[in-house]
Amino acid sequence: MGTLSETTAVTMAIEDDQRWAAVRERSHAADGQFYYSVRSTGVYCRPSCPARTPRRANVAFHPTCQEAEAAGFRPCLRCRPTEPPLIERQARAVAHACRLIDAAVDDLDTLAQACAMSRFHFHRVFKAQTGITPKAYASARRAERLQRQLAQAPTVTAAAYDAGFNSSGRFYAASAGVLGMTPRRYRAGGGGEAIHFAVAGCSLGALLVAATPKGICAILLGDDPEPLVRDLQERFPHADLMGAEPGFERTVAQVVAFVEAPRIGLALPLDVRGTVFQQRVWQALRQIPAGATVSYAELAERLGMPKGARAVAGACAANPVAIAIPCHRVVRIDGALSGYRWGIERKRTLLDREGKLDPE
Repeated sequence: MGTLSETTAVTMAIEDDQRWAAVRERSHAADGQFYYSVRSTGVYCRPSCPARTPRRANVAFHPTCQEAEAAGFRPCLRCRPTEPPLIERQARAVAHACRLIDAAVDDLDTLAQACAMSRFHFHRVFKAQTGITPKAYASARRAERLQRQLAQAPTVTAAAYDAGFNSSGRFYAASAGVLGMTPRRYRAGGGGEAIHFAVAGCSLGALLVAATPKGICAILLGDDPEPLVRDLQERFPHADLMGAEPGFERTVAQVVAFVEAPRIGLALPLDVRGTVFQQRVWQALRQIPAGATVSYAELAERLGMPKGARAVAGACAANPVAIAIPCHRVVRIDGALSGYRWGIERKRTLLDREGKLDPE
């Protein structure tokens, strides 16, 4: 039986082998648990340091930065072991950039310089952290400022400049996509925008279809028509809501046919309005084929937001056109059904129906 000192030595050797494995793997999970020094360079690093892996014979391990420096080593300039981890530093930098964008600073070079990054590196880090580019985020924030300023500023021109548009040409070029209508009509609360709608019955219950001249703006499901009409009125409080016309009834019939037989598709234009992020999620939803499902986490991963499952779920809940943007094809990571604003049973029925589609 070995002595206590021998047992301790064996234990330390095993721990050092585990630490060395973490260094070779550049493990972020090991950051903060220990640091390693390199005798040939005189520096010490965190385990995830991206520098070339040193020779094992030159490496020693230290529980803290202070002990590594007491042993005569200086901090690595690449992994900066005395500072927060890289991913945390990047998150802080992106948060700082977002605050600048919120204050109407949208020049990419200025933002990159404020975050102490190159233009290219800043663009890549920002997109990795938020899921959208700095330009898209700036456009979304400018749109929000414009909507707010149109309700407050004395003139449309003043609202445009207060929102960050530095020329009237740039403002009017972007306003239709931002507002879904002319600035003056939006300033009047959307009054005068024509929306046709009709309610029909289908196998899922009551179905309301509404459309602007640009395309379908709402497909709502429920048990009774009246709550669906109230929902539409709340969505478009100042629009002119008009009952069905003969031509519009054909549109409703196409939507009903699509509900009953998803394979036929829906060859109708949509006029859906949302934030840049919501539009990205809705576009990704439309790429999920009938008969398939994805989890909220998987969809977030596809959008470059591995930690954005909750935000994705929020965008799904805001979907104004049931079935046409198939948020019913998103499920929990364990495959369970949840989070369908028109009812879990309708979601189950839709998925069952689509699952019975014959393969191509």
